[in-house]
Amino acid sequence: MKSRMAGPFLCLLSCLLLAATALAEIAVQAPPMPVSFGVVPQQAPSKLLASWGPVLSELQARTGRRFVFRTAPDIPTFEQRLAVGEYDIAYMNPYHFTEFNQGDQGYQAVAKAKDKLIRGILVVRKGAVTQTLHDLEGETLAFPAPAAFAASVLPRAHLKGEGIAFDARYVASHDSVYKAVAKGLYAAGGGVVRTLNATDPEVREQLRVLWTTPGYTPHAIAVHPRVSQDLVVAVRDALVDLSDSEAGRAALDRLKVKGFEPATNADWDDVRGLSIETQLGKDQ
Repeated sequence: MKSRMAGPFLCLLSCLLLAATALAEIAVQAPPMPVSFGVVPQQAPSKLLASWGPVLSELQARTGRRFVFRTAPDIPTFEQRLAVGEYDIAYMNPYHFTEFNQGDQGYQAVAKAKDKLIRGILVVRKGAVTQTLHDLEGETLAFPAPAAFAASVLPRAHLKGEGIAFDARYVASHDSVYKAVAKGLYAAGGGVVRTLNATDPEVREQLRVLWTTPGYTPHAIAVHPRVSQDLVVAVRDALVDLSDSEAGRAALDRLKVKGFEPATNADWDDVRGLSIETQLGKDQ
């Protein structure tokens, strides 16, 4: 009787071992999860993808990993997603980096634009009589979001320091600021030089820069701590080496930057020194 039962039992055991081996092989062969790359929504998602898509394609080719473009409907939502570590890698403004770099789960700097400082601007319509910041006294001004560093935090702080009273309206993106000011909906609006240069020409041609902020360390490309060190090194090296090939230079040109250079967390100490206090993740 025992011998009759042993046959089917051994057969079942063999089948289970074969199935386990097959599952183990499938697990080993399964491709790694795609890497999410979040980009601060300074412009419409379609424009951001057009700008960043070539860079992500280059990263894929150079690292062997698949990268997936991600953004958010507005800057406060992007801030909320950074706060919970939703993106594996993220391109964020300088103030965002100083906030979301904190703690054990804080994002860590990998790279930043080479030979570049970020400067905020206030733009007005070309036909406007506004000539100085004091001409904005009592006016309503457009900004992308409360914590948009160069386009909102710096101009608002400077206006306040000059004793210029104004009302702030937050319109979600840099492009929305430029369009609203061009239409005459607001007396002036905050942005940065790069996004003004990248906005629709028919909008840009209706605007002029009234005032420019001092320069600060630019946006950070930073990684979440869950990203392996091997991938961190591969991504950093791939970004830095983009300018070494024709395809890489073409990708950089879409971003309006000369290249990337390695970055450390301390590179943003100039921004930390401003002691900025603003509420993140909410429209104010």
